[in-house]
Amino acid sequence: MTKVKVDIFSGFLGAGKTTLIRKLIKEAYDEKLVLIENEFGEIGIDGGFLKDTGVQINEMNSGCICCTLVGDFKTALRQVIDQYKPERILIEPSGVGKLSDVIIAVQDAGIEELELNGFTTVVDAKLCKMYMANFGEFYENQIEHASSVILSHTKGLSDDKLKECVDIIRKHNDHASIVTTDWDELTGRQILETMEQKKTLSAELDRLREEAYEHEHEHHHHDHEHEHHHEHEHEHGHHHADEVFSDIGEETANKYTVEQIETALQALQDEEKCGQILRAKGIVEGTDGQWIHFDYIPGEPEVRTGEAETTGMICVIGVDIKEDAVRRLFNL
Repeated sequence: MTKVKVDIFSGFLGAGKTTLIRKLIKEAYDEKLVLIENEFGEIGIDGGFLKDTGVQINEMNSGCICCTLVGDFKTALRQVIDQYKPERILIEPSGVGKLSDVIIAVQDAGIEELELNGFTTVVDAKLCKMYMANFGEFYENQIEHASSVILSHTKGLSDDKLKECVDIIRKHNDHASIVTTDWDELTGRQILETMEQKKTLSAELDRLREEAYEHEHEHHHHDHEHEHHHEHEHEHGHHHADEVFSDIGEETANKYTVEQIETALQALQDEEKCGQILRAKGIVEGTDGQWIHFDYIPGEPEVRTGEAETTGMICVIGVDIKEDAVRRLFNL
């Protein structure tokens, strides 16, 4: 049986759920979609009304079907699946609903074709602190149950304000992927990759660890030919290399200059201060709006500008890393 993916979008009115959904429909989703809203939906509905089903239909120009459920949720869902045979269903509940209630409603509908896929919460970065203070329980619920949190209205926000907002989210949810970059700089596909956790910090660290490990092994074979008397020591050291590696992985919305990054990479060579750094890699936003991509192998720092990422990311892998010193270099 082919499963139908269900994505739920939550967020207070005005946070930008509808704008985000429209961007994703236009730029990212390529399967047959149905968008379901409840009666507080922000997209105006003006389609024909199927009286007995409780489903109001409106064909959107991108081939997506948009409907408002006004009757029994389970009956209406069943109707949508049978009538439109979608591959993915997007659900946009009203701004004041608890995300957990919507998740439970889908589970309770007991429709076996449905597979809960992702829970995305859109958070207005400018209002995050105030909303958390005023709407405690509802707001916390939307953040705590999210698999990804997408910040809106981040353009022109100071680093401190943005960091404060990310800290509030992380306090209530330490596993969700977060998008802090202004949406205009991103493609819908990039946002979808983050929502579906295809590109995460832990995946990036794993890749880097793998590269560092391979690099160490090549290094070992090279030494092996020349210095037989070190054989045991090398064998022993490298055999356990994956256990002694330490790493720092950090998402950051901080903005940097190219000079700051170059200086930091230069400083990573100081083993006394930083420990033995084997690899470092990152993508961060530049103070001039450009994005800085860097890649560090000892003695070979590479810094260039490139495309925007959903949030800044810095990864460092090494042996006995002096974490505080390295974090200071990157203002983490």
